[in-house]
Amino acid sequence: MKKNIIIICGFLFFATSCKTQKETKKLAYKAEWESLKKHKTPEWFLDAKFGIYCHWGPYSVPEYKNEWYSHWMYVNKDNPEARKGEASHYYKHHVETYGELDKFGYKDFIPLFTAEKFDAAEWADLFQKAGAKFSGPVSEHADGFAMWDSDLTRWNAKDMGPKRDIMGELSKEIRKRDMKFIATYHRQWLYGWFPTWDETTDASNPEYADLYGPKVKKGDFQYPYRPHEIDEGVKRYYPAGDQKFNDDWLNRLKEIIDKYNPDLVWFDNKMDVISEQHRKEFLEYYYNHADKNKQEVVSTYKFYDFAKGTAVLDLERARMSEKKEFPWLTDDSIDWNSWSHIKNPNYKSTNRLVDFLVDVVSKNGAVLLNITPKSNGEIPEPVKERLLEMGQWLKINGEAIYGTRTFDIYGEGKAKVTEGHLSEQKNADNTAEDIRFTTKGDVLYAIVLDWPKDKEFTIKSLVKGNGLYSNHIKSIQLLGDNKDLDFDRNKKGLTIKLPKNKIGNHAFAFKITPKK
Repeated sequence: MKKNIIIICGFLFFATSCKTQKETKKLAYKAEWESLKKHKTPEWFLDAKFGIYCHWGPYSVPEYKNEWYSHWMYVNKDNPEARKGEASHYYKHHVETYGELDKFGYKDFIPLFTAEKFDAAEWADLFQKAGAKFSGPVSEHADGFAMWDSDLTRWNAKDMGPKRDIMGELSKEIRKRDMKFIATYHRQWLYGWFPTWDETTDASNPEYADLYGPKVKKGDFQYPYRPHEIDEGVKRYYPAGDQKFNDDWLNRLKEIIDKYNPDLVWFDNKMDVISEQHRKEFLEYYYNHADKNKQEVVSTYKFYDFAKGTAVLDLERARMSEKKEFPWLTDDSIDWNSWSHIKNPNYKSTNRLVDFLVDVVSKNGAVLLNITPKSNGEIPEPVKERLLEMGQWLKINGEAIYGTRTFDIYGEGKAKVTEGHLSEQKNADNTAEDIRFTTKGDVLYAIVLDWPKDKEFTIKSLVKGNGLYSNHIKSIQLLGDNKDLDFDRNKKGLTIKLPKNKIGNHAFAFKITPKK
C-alpha cells in the first residue's frame, strides 16, 4: 500500500511538473528585449489613427495654471528648486488660497475631488461622436492617486474622493461603443515629485508616505532635469527608484492589467527611474496576459525608455517632420498651456486639431488627444464643441483617415514641422498650399488643409510621368460631395477643378480613384 502511495505521488508530481513546463513553454514572451521585439503592432492600432484621453484627478480641483500644481505648490523659497531663493507663484497662490503646507497639503484636495457630475456613459458617447477609436483616463498621474479600485493602495478613487471606480466605469462604457480601452500611467514621476525631505510640509509626515512617495534627500531630485532635445548617450540627471518603488510600480500595472484588460498601456517619459529589468517584466507580463486572452495590445514609450521595436514610440506635444516606416503615436492636449482643466484655458481651434491629425496620419502616426474635465466631472462646453466638430469632420472625411496607409511621400507645401519634445507651439498653422496624402489600396487621398482661393488647384507632386501614382485616373471626388470633378494631369502636376460648394470648414479630402 505504501509503495502504491509513493508511485501515485510520484506520478502526480511528474504530471504537475509537465503541466508547469508546458505552461511555461506557452509563454510567447520573456523579459528580454530580443524576445519582446517579436511583438507586432496590431492592425486595429494601425487602422484607428485617433484616440482621446484625459488628465483628471485631485490636481483638477485648484484649477490653477496646469497639472504640475501638485508639485510646484511645494516650491517655497527654501526649496532647492526655488529660483534665486524665491517661492513659486504656485506656492504663493496656494498659501493665500488654502493655507500653509503643513495644514493644507496636496492630500487635502482629495476630499474636494468629488466628481459628482461624472457620467461614464456621457463621456463615452462624446468620445465616440468625436470619432475616437480608443480612449480612457489617466490611471495614475505623478501625484500617486490611483483612479481605479485598487487593493494595493488606500489612495484610490474607489475609497476616497469620488468613491467610484473611474477606470472600471469608463472601461465598460467605452467598450460598449466598440472602442478600445486604454490606460495611461505616470507613476514613475512620483519618485521625487513631492518634497518628502521638507519637514515644514505634510509631505514629510510618515502617515502619508504611501501617497507622497519615498524619502529623498534635499536637493537630490530637481525638476525639470531632462533636456527637451535628447540624443542617445545623453547623461541622465536623476537617480533610479529603490527596489520597493520599482516593485510597487510594476505591481500596480499588473493590477490594472488583471482588472481592466486595457488594449493599450501608455507611459509618460522618465521610466529610467524604473529599473530596466522591471520595465522588461512589465512588457513580458502585459504581452503574455494578452496572448493568453487572445487580445491584441499596444504599449507605448517615450525617448529610449523601452528598446526600439518592443513597443510603439510616442512623442509629446510634437510630430515628425517626415514620413516614418514604423508606426508611431503623438499625445497632445486640447489646451495650449495645460493638460488639466484650469480657470483660464487657451483651447486650440478645431481647424488646428484637424490639420494636426491629418499631418500625423500622413506620416504613419496616430494622435492621442488629451481633454480637460472639470473636477466635478463635467467636460467644458468649448471642449465638447471642438470634439463634436472633429467628429463631424471625420464623419465626412474618415474614409481618408481610418484604415489608411501612407503614400510614397507624406505631402507637399510650404509648412515645415519643427521636431522635438514639446515643439508643437513652434509650428505654424497650415494653408491651402499644404496637401497631405493617404492611401487605401490603389485609391489615393489628397487632403488639402484649407480651401483653395481659386476655382482650381494643382497638386505639384503628381506631375505626369514622374513615377508618383502612375495609375491612370478614373475619377476624382471631394468627400462629402461625391460628384466627379474635372481634372487635368500634365507637366505642371494634377490640376483639379473645385466643386461650386465646399463641404465643411476644415481640411478637404479629394478621393483619386484609378482605372481598373
